[in-house]
Parts: sequence; structure tokens; C-alpha cells
Amino acid sequence: MAKVLCECGITREPGYLYFVDKKGNAARVPMARQGQRVSKKQEIMHQCGITRRSGFLYFVDKKGNVAEAAMSRGGKKKASAKKSTAKKKTKRR
Repeated sequence: MAKVLCECGITREPGYLYFVDKKGNAARVPMARQGQRVSKKQEIMHQCGITRRSGFLYFVDKKGNVAEAAMSRGGKKKASAKKSTAKKKTKRR
């Protein structure tokens, strides 16, 4: 479950991407649409000043508050890099 860090109360508008920037503030940018040029300038919605911790995901939730959630670190293990690359003998007919 997510833990609310800052109760901002941001009202979301359609067509914008809401996120927590590098400085820990809640910000938004217009979403990219096919065939349209969009400004990449960030608009700061609320100055929270959150310090990020490793292993956590920071986001603006549905209620407009900044929240954090622990990232899941499970998953399938990678195969070892040192697999034998010897060629197999094939029968020719």
C-alpha cells in the first residue's frame, strides 16, 4: 500500500501527466500526442520538498496527494552469462 507523504489536494486535468520531480515537488507536463508538438516545460503544482529514498516509487495519487510505495524487487532470475557456446554436431543427409 502507498503512504501519503504530502496532502496537496491537486485537481487533475485531462491531458496532463502528473509526477514528482527530482527536487521532490509535485509537477505536471502536457501528454505527448501523435502529430502534435508539446512543450516539455514542467509546471510545479505544489512545492513538497520530499527527499527520495532508494527502493521507493513516488507518485501523485487519485486524490491529488503525493505518495510513496515500496517497489517490488522480485521476478525471474537472469540466466548465467557463461553458457557454453559450443556448436552442436548435426547429421547431414
